[in-house]
Amino acid sequence: MTLATKVTLARIALIPFCLGFLLTGFWGLSALLFAALSFSDAIDGYLARKYHQVSELGKQLDPLADKLLVLTMLIALTALGKAGPVPVMLLVAREFVIASLRTRKVFAASPVAKWKTVAEMVAVFLAVLNLPLAGATLWLAVILAYVSGGAYLWQSRLLKQLKLN
Repeated sequence: MTLATKVTLARIALIPFCLGFLLTGFWGLSALLFAALSFSDAIDGYLARKYHQVSELGKQLDPLADKLLVLTMLIALTALGKAGPVPVMLLVAREFVIASLRTRKVFAASPVAKWKTVAEMVAVFLAVLNLPLAGATLWLAVILAYVSGGAYLWQSRLLKQLKLN
């Protein structure tokens, strides 16, 4: 198991603590841990590339860790009234569709998808701390999610057509 994969697994293992802090009102601790877990997303990718340890397991676990972290927090923030249910439902729906595509083929994240993830993480951080622009940033994430999701669907359709011909 590579170092990058260990970082990703640690990120997944710490999600319940981040959620626990949020649900028990320790918003500062939750935001701090969330920020650290979000930043570790860049760290595991850097480690995998630097040490030439990019693996199939890592390619699948890394986006899963992102989705588990962000969606868990967004659902909890919705329950606490800190995030709107409509953008959260739209993001969850998009992730199910894209996840179904990724079971057939692993797609590299597009630049728009990476910005979507950043916008989601910023929105969660802002919402945890009740800071301004949390809602607007969450809607920005929705827009980016559907733009990148459309691109994945197009790419998937195009790949299918190429394989049939």
